[in-house]
Amino acid sequence: MIRPTMPDDTTALIALADATGLFQPKQLEELGEMLSDYFGGSSDSYSLRDGKADRFWITDDDNGAVGVAYCEMERMTDQTWNLQLIAIRPDRQGQGRGATLLRYVEQTLMARGGRVLLVETSGTPDFERIRDFYQAGADKIVYRKALSAQEQ
Repeated sequence: MIRPTMPDDTTALIALADATGLFQPKQLEELGEMLSDYFGGSSDSYSLRDGKADRFWITDDDNGAVGVAYCEMERMTDQTWNLQLIAIRPDRQGQGRGATLLRYVEQTLMARGGRVLLVETSGTPDFERIRDFYQAGADKIVYRKALSAQEQ
């Protein structure tokens, strides 16, 4: 079941990110701060119902958090969104959960009038990148997907 992330998910989501082996301790700490900041407002501030929030977290829940995605609108753009984080617990990878979570993000953004989705990641030599962006040896790659027919 994919659902909005709730404050009680915080510990499980940090553990999930840690289990992927992709995050340094400082980054896991920052993830906790981001979640704390996200939930620091009113309970409606993290609701997907109103469609007006400029960021959202969603959780793939299978009797506990097994996946997470975090998306935020790019400032000073017309409905360009950036998928900042998507992760599936390693023991649940290879089951199509990541693809399902990504489709859910895309559908959510299209329902909100999203125009473009960007996904940036560290990559291999086959891709154009910004070298050493995240840290030495971790380059930045940006993928773009049009969310509406007009942008393709």
